[in-house]
Amino acid sequence: MIKNEKIKAAEVDVTGVNGEALGIMATGAALKLAKELGVDLVCTSLYSSPPPCSLISSGKAKEAKQQEKKASRPSKTKEIRLTANIEEHDYETKKNQAQRILEGGDSVQFVVKVYGKEGTKAKELLEELLRDLQGTGTKKTGIQVSGKQAAVQVDPV
Repeated sequence: MIKNEKIKAAEVDVTGVNGEALGIMATGAALKLAKELGVDLVCTSLYSSPPPCSLISSGKAKEAKQQEKKASRPSKTKEIRLTANIEEHDYETKKNQAQRILEGGDSVQFVVKVYGKEGTKAKELLEELLRDLQGTGTKKTGIQVSGKQAAVQVDPV
């Protein structure tokens, strides 16, 4: 995203603050208009001639760039490990950590270590976590209990 004086084209196709087409004008005139309105002149594409530019308030331009960056990055899967005999405070901490990860757009893989005959307890713990995280995430895989661990993956909503 190129802004203001960094636009090197002689002419630009300008779109106004409210989305109205202002037409093709000299870059200097477009920059002058942007300064008068207290906004930025942002070039949206360099591949056409003249390049299309928009008059956008600086806060909105920054926000749009962050949204674009967030949408373009691939989703990661973060793993959170627990034990079947977890204290209430530790459970809340892990749940809050998972909520932050899910709100950030990444997936969470819960892994519960199983010792002896704790398989059913581990499954109940994962079911409780899924109920508590219902608003921020949906389960991608079913709860898988195998040998020494139980696992479930939760994707953001």
